[in-house]
Amino acid sequence: MPLFMPIYALLLVMFIPAEEQQFYGLECLDCIYLLSFQVKKALLYMFMIFCVIAPGISFMLLKRNGVINTLSMETRAERTAPIIIMFIYCLGLYLMLTYTTNTVTLPKFIYSLALSGVIVTGLFVLLNQWKKVSIHAASAGMFTGFILAYTSFNLKFGIGMFIGSILISGIVMTARSYLQKHTMQELIVGWFTGVFITFIVNYFY
Repeated sequence: MPLFMPIYALLLVMFIPAEEQQFYGLECLDCIYLLSFQVKKALLYMFMIFCVIAPGISFMLLKRNGVINTLSMETRAERTAPIIIMFIYCLGLYLMLTYTTNTVTLPKFIYSLALSGVIVTGLFVLLNQWKKVSIHAASAGMFTGFILAYTSFNLKFGIGMFIGSILISGIVMTARSYLQKHTMQELIVGWFTGVFITFIVNYFY
């Protein structure tokens, strides 16, 4: 499910060991693994509300009111409103993290992951006017881009995590192609958009 990809990414970096001295170019506060469990739990709640629960409820309301025919949003026209809604929730999450956590110093990757969602969904609003780009592929791409950026700052977080994210992306895109939900072009555009933007934002934030 595309909505859960940010949660999966956070769970990996929160609970897979990465010691302070394993980071170069980062202060220790940028190591997500070193956050206290209470902070991790609060962050997961915030991302869950803005990335999963609120959008999920909104999409069900759109279906109930006839704005979309199915939750899978088969047509390009059906996707405009849900993507805009997702953009609003991502922007809300980023603003909340920026302006309500100023008393706590969080790792930069927390802010940049939320900002990646803002930029990717904003771009998808425009891309959707041209092509029915795969949201599943884009979310897998965002997952991969985030893991790649995080791994590039971490000596021991593991290249295996990045390889795993590539495999997951391949499985997702193969499934979408097999189900004939998207053309190969739609899958590739979605995935590379997610990877490129998420990596750049998280690396240079």
